[in-house]
Amino acid sequence: MRNRTAKIVNDPVHGFITLPAGLLLDLINHPWLQRLRRIKQLGLTEYVYPGALHTRFHHALGAMHLMDLALETLSSKGHDISPDEWEAAKAAVLLHDVGHGPFSHALEYTILTNVDHEHITLLVMQQLVQELGGNMSLALQMFNDTYPRPFFHQLISGQLDVDRLDYLARDSFFTGVIEGGVASQRIIKMLNLVNDNLVVEEKAIYSIENFLVARRLMYWQVYLHKTTVSTEQMLVQLLRRARHLVAEGVPLQLADPLAHFFHPTTLLAPGEEPRIQPNDLQSSKAPAWLAHFLLLDDVDIWAAIKRWARHPDLVLSELCKALLERKLFKVLISDKPFDWERSTSMLPLGPADLSVQTADIPYLLCTGEINNTTYFAGANNIRILTKSGQVKDIMTASDAPHVQAMDNAVTKYYLCRHPRLTQGSILDAQALT
Repeated sequence: MRNRTAKIVNDPVHGFITLPAGLLLDLINHPWLQRLRRIKQLGLTEYVYPGALHTRFHHALGAMHLMDLALETLSSKGHDISPDEWEAAKAAVLLHDVGHGPFSHALEYTILTNVDHEHITLLVMQQLVQELGGNMSLALQMFNDTYPRPFFHQLISGQLDVDRLDYLARDSFFTGVIEGGVASQRIIKMLNLVNDNLVVEEKAIYSIENFLVARRLMYWQVYLHKTTVSTEQMLVQLLRRARHLVAEGVPLQLADPLAHFFHPTTLLAPGEEPRIQPNDLQSSKAPAWLAHFLLLDDVDIWAAIKRWARHPDLVLSELCKALLERKLFKVLISDKPFDWERSTSMLPLGPADLSVQTADIPYLLCTGEINNTTYFAGANNIRILTKSGQVKDIMTASDAPHVQAMDNAVTKYYLCRHPRLTQGSILDAQALT
């Protein structure tokens, strides 16, 4: 039964937000969206910024609110937007993150492989079309970029979309990193359309330049902070270790719904990931794993970590205890990749208080890369509408050298190790036989 009474909530970032009656309130009250209350927006970033406790649910409401403001702006400038389009666009952006798993991006490809959160969102929306009908079909088209008016998709998933405008403002607010603040309301007031494509009027060009700089700084200071890398790697490695133990037949206490993703029938081989194929996304029916996935949240992972901290497997228990007690991986950041053999030889000398086999090292020491690309020139680019009526990419419209360099990808490399892992703690299995 449809909710017939609109609601109002007070958001710390945007103020009062109206939750319209009908389809949108039905979606907000749906268990799949309510689940986002139990998924932190920034994963384990609270280990760096203690205030970063906001959730994907907060962000979904904020993005929906900004979509409403954007459509009001475009409508006020003479662009025809029907009530059905209006509702569908807000529904699409409200659901844009519904496919996220526990800890958001931290476990993007750990619980499921070859399937990102956007593909899962697509599957969820397909199910909601069947369940709720109405403008959900139109919302799905907008999300898929198959609707003939492209600006709706550009507002949902572009390089200047309401998703980014909300998460930059929200993440900046809750972390206290003021450099991430953006003039989202001013940018929205300067939106316009040319041939049903989104543009920004030239007088907002400095706000767009600030938006790009803020996004770059938030990546280095928050999303790719070295301690965030450390905590996320600890989480990934302990889940890898747990799955390896299950595959080896080692008893491991698992509760539903997490147990589904550790079941032997979902494993390709010991230590590998679940058998989840991208072509599942093309099926008319939801794949069997989706229902289990949509029950998972941060609480399931924390409950498992607390339980596994007492497991007899030394590697698993050490990883869990270290995360619970904030005894985090040590991190090195470099402009060059770390060589694995050299990395293991770089371990400090110390007492053998963490006796592990050589084969266990990859769970306690890992390397990888982090990438920061602020802007992708030519891909759903940010278009500036000049006073003369020309439409230019922000890269050519701006005269700021630092902005023109924003489409250059910056890659850095990390090495993370357990704080108790030393050269003296490694046991050579061959020497023991």
